This record gives sequence, C-alpha cells and structure tokens, in this order.
Amino acid sequence: MNVLGIIPARYASTRFPGKSLIDIQGKSMIQRVYEQALKAETLNKVVVATDDERIAQAVSEFGGEYVMTGNHQSGTDRCAEVAQHLPNFDIVINIQGDEPFIDPKQIDLLVSCFNQAHVRLATLIKKINTGEELFNNNIPKVVINNKQEAIYFSRHPIPYLRNAEKDHWLNVHQFYKHIGIYGYTAATLSEITTLSPSTLEIAESLEQLRWIENGFTIQTQLTGIETIAIDTPDDLNRIVSS
Repeated sequence: MNVLGIIPARYASTRFPGKSLIDIQGKSMIQRVYEQALKAETLNKVVVATDDERIAQAVSEFGGEYVMTGNHQSGTDRCAEVAQHLPNFDIVINIQGDEPFIDPKQIDLLVSCFNQAHVRLATLIKKINTGEELFNNNIPKVVINNKQEAIYFSRHPIPYLRNAEKDHWLNVHQFYKHIGIYGYTAATLSEITTLSPSTLEIAESLEQLRWIENGFTIQTQLTGIETIAIDTPDDLNRIVSS
C-alpha cells in the first residue's frame, strides 16, 4: 500500500489571512505541520498543495516538497489535483494545514483503516466529554453504526435524547465529535470530486455529507488524542501563551 500525505494550504483564509506562514515559536505553521506528517510511519511521501507562491517559497526554504495547484474551493479538490500529478499512490491522506502539532499517530491510525480491503473513505472521531463541546456548533458531531461507519455528521448534537434533560445527556449516551483528517483511495478521491454539492452539505456546511448523500461509506477510527487547530489569531495567542 503506497500512501501519499497531502497538506492543502492556501493564503486567503477568511478568518486568518496568511495563517499558513505565521510564526509559531520560530517555525511557520506549514513547516510544523509538514514536519509532524513526516514522522508518521505509514506515509511514503508528504507534499504541500498550494496555489500561492509565498507558501511554495516557504516550503522550499525549509526543504519540503510542494505541488502548485489551481484555485479550489476545498482541500479535497486540491488533493485530487495533486493525486492526478502523482498517480503511483493507492491511498491519499488529507492532512489539515492548520494543525501544527498534529500527532503522527493519528495519521497512522487513519491509514490503518485501509487495511480493510472494502474501505474507500475514512476519518477519525473522538469521544465528547464536555457539554461545551457537545453544544458548540463549530464542532461537527458524528453518529456511527455498529461497524464504526459514519451515518451522519451535524453541527447540532445528535442524536436528540428525548427522555433526558440536556444537562444529563453526556451521562446517558456517548457522543462523538469529528476529527477533520480524511483518507481516500485514489480512485474514490477522483470520483467524489465530480459530485455536485448536496442539499445536506449545503444545510450543514459539511463537505462529507455530500459523500454520504451519494451513497459512499465513511469508515471511522476512534482516537483519544486531541487536535489543536488555529483558525483565528486568538487561537494562536492561546497556544503561544500555554
């Protein structure tokens, strides 16, 4: 199994422009993500996918590899273009470019999903243990079946517990949140990027619902490792000061 790790990176972030190049204790964020990805035992190659020359130059300066792409709406579409340029890989892992301290074990855990021959799409989930996470609409939740396949993703807490007060939901049911790292077989990645945006995807603003709505199965693996994403300057300040 030949596995390609791709880190999509764009400069024009709405909430934090240029965040890929922000300095985090002497290294840019994109360099930190790249170096963490290199530590994963299951990746045969790691590249940054970008449409911005500033990011490409920064990657080149720290000795990383990059592929220039066109302008894309999603990281998935950017990964698909790169995969077309590098066709000798069976599996593609889409690594978020705003998680500078991603644990390489999470990448390896995701890749392990593809040890099952039927798996075409995969992602990670984590148990929710606080009400703050459960009722935060910025944290996507996921429901799984008894094969640990994702049934649905939502920004709203799911399922709704009809016979329990919300303060007690965590005591009577195990909820899960989505960890936003994806794996695809190369063929499936190419296929899902031809799909039109779906009604559920538009309603929730969650890309993975497009795949479910079109009949694709998403395998999940449970991780106990927390992720730290930098979406705003405030996120950066919290990390630097901690």
